[in-house]
Amino acid sequence: MKSFFARNLLVGRDSVEPSDKSAQRSFALPILFFFATIFPSSAQSVTIGSKKFTESYVLGEIARRALNDSGIVAEHRQGMGGTIILWEALRGAQIDAYPEYTGTIAQQILKTDRRLSLQEIRDSLAKLGIGITEPLGFNNTYALVMRRDESRRLALHTISDLQKHPELKFGLTHEFLDRHDGWQPLRERYQLPQQNVIGIDHALGYAALAKGSIDVKDAYSTDAKIGENNLVVLEDDRQFFPRYDAVFLFRLSLPTLTAAVLHKLEGTLDEARMIRLNAEA
Repeated sequence: MKSFFARNLLVGRDSVEPSDKSAQRSFALPILFFFATIFPSSAQSVTIGSKKFTESYVLGEIARRALNDSGIVAEHRQGMGGTIILWEALRGAQIDAYPEYTGTIAQQILKTDRRLSLQEIRDSLAKLGIGITEPLGFNNTYALVMRRDESRRLALHTISDLQKHPELKFGLTHEFLDRHDGWQPLRERYQLPQQNVIGIDHALGYAALAKGSIDVKDAYSTDAKIGENNLVVLEDDRQFFPRYDAVFLFRLSLPTLTAAVLHKLEGTLDEARMIRLNAEA
């Protein structure tokens, strides 16, 4: 399973459909336990999309298997791109559903800095012909991470602590650099003085941290690589980052039974389980 995602992450978050059938089979194993519920069958074909990072692949595959186990023909288009690419594909009916996060929906799709309730998000999306499930059960917020030994050496525990160390090198993903809830407003909120800030691929950023090429990077709080690389998450002591509860977005024109399968996934994944699935992928 590691080799499967190694191929997909060679170009960052981009991915292609794997040709190794044994890898596909092994990928399915960690998520088989989610589908004990018997779903009604349907002949409707459904296309699930996912973004180009591990957790999105995993969630897309969970949805595909849930639909297949219900008797609904479904395919999973992995690693299609970032938020806007997936959103436009959904609105253009190139895909029927994809995993997303509430904070991203508010900031990147609905273009608001307000902390929206789930009902406000649902009402806004419905006007665009898009539905949303209840949260799947975990919050995958953004975080700033660094090597644990460096955190201890410099006594860095919070994002505010970074104010004292303008010499630190930041390696941030290109999406985080451009987001409304990303680097520029974060820098303003915390008055961060760092000038050595580069754009770097999400996966390559971990290697750069290990080598000391950068000191701080952005990460997803449920990323198993945080623990695997002995990194520490700096506390968001000014509560800059909103909640990023995982959900599925889907076209409201989907058959009721198809949408019901996605709704069945609500509340089935807590943070610890999602981290384990990410580690196994």
